[in-house]
Amino acid sequence: MKHITHMALTLSLAAHLNMVMAHPDAAVKTAPEQAQTQAIVHVLKKQFDKPQSPLTVTPVAVEGDWAVAGWLQDVRGGRALLNKRHGQWVIVVCGGDGLRQASTLAQTGMKAAEAQALAMKLQAAESRLPAETLRKFASFEGMLRVDGGAHGAHGTHPKH
Repeated sequence: MKHITHMALTLSLAAHLNMVMAHPDAAVKTAPEQAQTQAIVHVLKKQFDKPQSPLTVTPVAVEGDWAVAGWLQDVRGGRALLNKRHGQWVIVVCGGDGLRQASTLAQTGMKAAEAQALAMKLQAAESRLPAETLRKFASFEGMLRVDGGAHGAHGTHPKH
């Protein structure tokens, strides 16, 4: 019986480790943080996901009513800045590496302390990503203001 219990525990730990490796953010987030992350992913996928061109969203860093999410679609990538308004996450800006910088984030209207905290959280989350993913995030040139009611898809920015 002891052997079966040990084997079950080992399998359970292995399953958890596989989940952590596939979704590194999931292991450290609380249930409310996971719910926010899921809501943010939903907003981005609803706006930009296409059957022939699925959108991948990871990682998501949240600070108060602000979040930055990395996204990949086909050979492109970038980051989206979101703001929680009236209880709903909305996309404010899409960009590249600029959205990693507290100074850029502060220009969007968030407080300097929030911008600094969000930039630090994003950098920590992205530190676990492959270099190729970070290159795709950086490939988004400039900033595209969306303001919560996107009028186009990520595919509308210049191809790289």
